[in-house]
Amino acid sequence: MTLQELSDRFEIQDLLVTYADAIDRRDWDALDEVFTADAVIDYTAVGGIRGNLAEIKTFLAEGMAWFTSFQHLTATAKVTLDGDTATGRAICHNPMTLAGADGGTHTMFIGIWYVDRFVRTPGGWRIAERFEERSYVHNAPPGFTAG
Repeated sequence: MTLQELSDRFEIQDLLVTYADAIDRRDWDALDEVFTADAVIDYTAVGGIRGNLAEIKTFLAEGMAWFTSFQHLTATAKVTLDGDTATGRAICHNPMTLAGADGGTHTMFIGIWYVDRFVRTPGGWRIAERFEERSYVHNAPPGFTAG
């Protein structure tokens, strides 16, 4: 691999980490540094929406408010570089906790793959398209629908 290819891979890996960190800190505006302004983001595999960046930020702000905590562990990213574009597929293990009616908590686990198309921009690598593929949902509360 060339130094440029190594640098590109590290930058894309950092982009995946930046996404997970922004989501877990509920910093929706930080997603502006992750996605292109015209990105297509599809969360329908686990009951979310498909939309542009502005629509997704609104959806996340409203939808994630139901959860008291969550973590997005992204790993085993397979990235294929092609000049100023790249494609990737990475797993995400996502425990999500809701407050229970009895004062306790309920934690479910969602497993997905992020399928991404990346582009190099003047501001660095960004995600231009993200689609989720569902792997599993475990311990979902009654009434939870996912995809």
